[in-house]
Amino acid sequence: MSTSKILGAAAAALGGIALHDVLQREHTLKHNFPVVGNLRYLLERIGPELRQYIVTSNDEERPFSRDQRGWVYASSKLANNYTGFGTDNDIERDDAHVVIKHRTFSDVAPSSSLAHGAKGDHDDVVHLPAAKVMGAARERRHAFRPSSIVNVSGMSYGSLSGPAVESLNRGVALAGAYQNTGEGGLSPYHRNGGDLMFQVGTAYFGCRDKEGRFDLDQLVELVESAPVKAIEVKLSQGAKPGLGGMLPAAKISEQISQIRGIPMGEDCASPSRHTAFSDVDSMLDFVETIADATGLPVGIKSAVGDLSFWIELASQMGDGQRGVDFVAVDGGEGGTGAAPLIFTDNVALPFRMAFARVFGVFAEAGLTDDITFIGAGKLGLPDNAMVAMALGCDVIHVGREAMLAIGCIQAQKCHTDHCPTGVATQNDWLSRGLDPELKSVRLANYLNTLRRDLLKVSEAIGVWHPSLVTGEDIEIVSESRSGMSVREAFGYQQGWADLRPELEDEVIAMMKSMAEPEEDQPEPSVEE
Repeated sequence: MSTSKILGAAAAALGGIALHDVLQREHTLKHNFPVVGNLRYLLERIGPELRQYIVTSNDEERPFSRDQRGWVYASSKLANNYTGFGTDNDIERDDAHVVIKHRTFSDVAPSSSLAHGAKGDHDDVVHLPAAKVMGAARERRHAFRPSSIVNVSGMSYGSLSGPAVESLNRGVALAGAYQNTGEGGLSPYHRNGGDLMFQVGTAYFGCRDKEGRFDLDQLVELVESAPVKAIEVKLSQGAKPGLGGMLPAAKISEQISQIRGIPMGEDCASPSRHTAFSDVDSMLDFVETIADATGLPVGIKSAVGDLSFWIELASQMGDGQRGVDFVAVDGGEGGTGAAPLIFTDNVALPFRMAFARVFGVFAEAGLTDDITFIGAGKLGLPDNAMVAMALGCDVIHVGREAMLAIGCIQAQKCHTDHCPTGVATQNDWLSRGLDPELKSVRLANYLNTLRRDLLKVSEAIGVWHPSLVTGEDIEIVSESRSGMSVREAFGYQQGWADLRPELEDEVIAMMKSMAEPEEDQPEPSVEE
């Protein structure tokens, strides 16, 4: 084609755009400035990508900075995740910089010896079970010790694509962790070898009758059909606490209809609160009913606002007759789901404040030894995870970090169904490029690397396990050159987050046993 024809075609196209802009009345800018006005909307559309890769520095971007994303990506690919030439964080002027206080001398074995056949390489398998046995205090029939302190948080099929859910499930199977199903039910994509924590949400997807009421028989049948290790009753989540949801009829496929137990052709509302119980007393009855029927540990997940619920819960658990087996605290900075901006930004306390307040309630009641504490909300980064462990977390759930590991690029289009990497979409064309066989390995690599780093930092502190890290081992340093221990900063009394002596001895013995040569070491069991 000649140059003149190309120029003519381009001129005709621009003329057509100009005519359209002048005649339309929806956008004043384009009407007043035809053709050129379109640049504003183009820049607005690709603004996140421009800021992500060109404008912002390595530590400015949110929710995850370029450095943080780079660490997850490198860890998932077993690439070099080290950094050179010192930190590029402005620690001289940071007002809340986390400092982990290492010890010069320690009798703790190097963490690399805790990997089977370890040679100190970054791809060694690191076994890091939880310290507590979930459900043991209430003698649940299927009480178990999670084989990994890092596990995948609740993300539903429907919010995530089928290949994404399958990648996560295969990945936790490879890493020896578990996957929380999210409230969207238990799909075929969850049945690829990975252990599960089944989440019971307010709409009771997967365990509801035709009227949408909770159905215990369905729940029992469901959990018996899959490797479900525990059941989580979701009260609220960090992204949208106290807010329900709506799944439009257009998005309900036959598969989603079957998995969730909802009719085709009708909008499906998730209530903001449960209908099977209405207060702490009835909630505890609900928990005990499920635990008796399934034999599984049963706990609750919630974001944190008003503390009266937690105070009442601790009070009613005081006599030992009823109780939750675990408490999962979700920070307000968390959130894999879509939500109104006011809920995302301003409803629910951030994780550290939220967890500390809840833990304090149970500590004052003397109940912390009987509960496994789970934390979520940007805890898939080693520094945040270590602070969480010092505050009393026993297990960590990672959501968006797991998404990054399987290909998410933080495009922040989760709410549009146009996720470019096929992770948070039901668009088959977008999700078909996500290969579960490849991405599952990357998730396993990431989980293993995070465990390895937590173990190495614990070793530097001089303890055998992250659960033995105390609030005195980590300091929050302010811009004014003053520092305060985590224990002081969050108002903990001395010894609140410490394991009881006999459990501490058990954990040390367990870790020493795993440090023995492979031929002398039995494979650790998650069942107790």
